[in-house]
Order: sequence, then C-alpha cells, then structure tokens
Amino acid sequence: MKDEAITRSWLANADAWTHIVRSDGIESRRLGTNAAVVAAIAELNPATLLDVGCGEGWLCRTFSERGVACTGVDASPPLLAAAREAGGGNFEVIDYATLAGSNVLPGPFDVIVCNFALLGEDIVPLLAGLRRRLSPTGRLVVHTVHPWVACGDGDYADGWRSETFAAFGAGRFKEAMPWFFRTLPRWVSDLGAAGLVVESLREPPDPNTGRPLSLLVVAAPRAT
Repeated sequence: MKDEAITRSWLANADAWTHIVRSDGIESRRLGTNAAVVAAIAELNPATLLDVGCGEGWLCRTFSERGVACTGVDASPPLLAAAREAGGGNFEVIDYATLAGSNVLPGPFDVIVCNFALLGEDIVPLLAGLRRRLSPTGRLVVHTVHPWVACGDGDYADGWRSETFAAFGAGRFKEAMPWFFRTLPRWVSDLGAAGLVVESLREPPDPNTGRPLSLLVVAAPRAT
C-alpha cells in the first residue's frame, strides 16, 4: 500500500528531515515557501491553529511565538518527539485515517494548515474531516508543490511519483517516499468534493527565476 510506504518513509527519515529543516538546508524553503505559508496564515489572524502533518514542528513554533494556540499532528512518533522537545504547541501522534474519521482533537480551529503534507491519493475524507473542525469563520490552507513545475518532463496527469530526497544530500535519507501528483483541476475537484470552496490561489515565485516555487490554496467551507 502506498500510504503505508509514505508512513514508513517518515519513520525512517525522521532524523534526516529534522536536521535539514532546522539547518535551513532546503533551497525552496529559503527562497520563499516558508515565508509564503507564514504570511498566508498570518493574514487570517488565527487564535487557534492546527498543523496537519506538522513534522518536527517548525510552523507551530513560529505561531506559538506570536501568541497563537497551536496543535500539531503527525503519524511519525520520532518527528513528534522532536517537535515536543522543541516546544511550541500541543503535539499528538495521529494518522490521517483517524483524523478524518473521529473527533480526537479539541477544536474548532481558526486555521488548519497542510504544509506539503497531503501526499496520498484519496485525500477527500481527510479534507472533509478537517472542514468539520474549522471554526465558523475558519479557513483551510493547503501548501503543496506547484503542479506545472513539479511535473517536470513527465506527463501532466494525476498519478504516483517517487521522492528519493537525493537533492537534500546523499546518504542522509534512508528510504524513498511515494507521493501522489495532482494537477490543478484535481486539487480543485478534491477540495470541492470535501465541501470546500477555493477562496484564493497563490504562486510564491522564485526570486531568481520568477518561476513558481509552490502552490498555496486558501479554502473555506461551502455555504449551506
């Protein structure tokens, strides 16, 4: 199963990921993706924040320092251990299937963010579960690879790809990770199927080339 392989990867690579994030070793993050997601969340002025797939917790730490009550969830115990050690919020080991189907977390949340954290194929149940945890004026922020750039020389079509982490340094990452590539129409379709409406799309630019570094979506619950 692809989802199980994703989980295994984040277990095997937890130490390497924590190191590279905390040493600011990923170029796209330095060039603008970190600043873009922080700015998008800050504009929403949340009192409460849920970071889904929080990893080692950097985003919770950023907003905890601004007085926001932060909760981070991830399926990788070693990543959550690193997050708890650094502080900055309440951190819970919860997989996406559990998060989609039960009210295991206090809420609601003013902002829920998925920062490069939606990697599987069937994300609609999770998105629907997150929608139900939003406050009446809450928003979901989805930050992901830009599909027009990430497709590279491959076909612009939904489908599974593999991340080897080779660009992050040979030998640090122990296991490759499958991830599901989505076209822009598929992103809009999946959000809509979960009862969400896209409010804005942003394309943080590479300051050197002008090409998009990522795709950032702000979505709201569909009015009933």
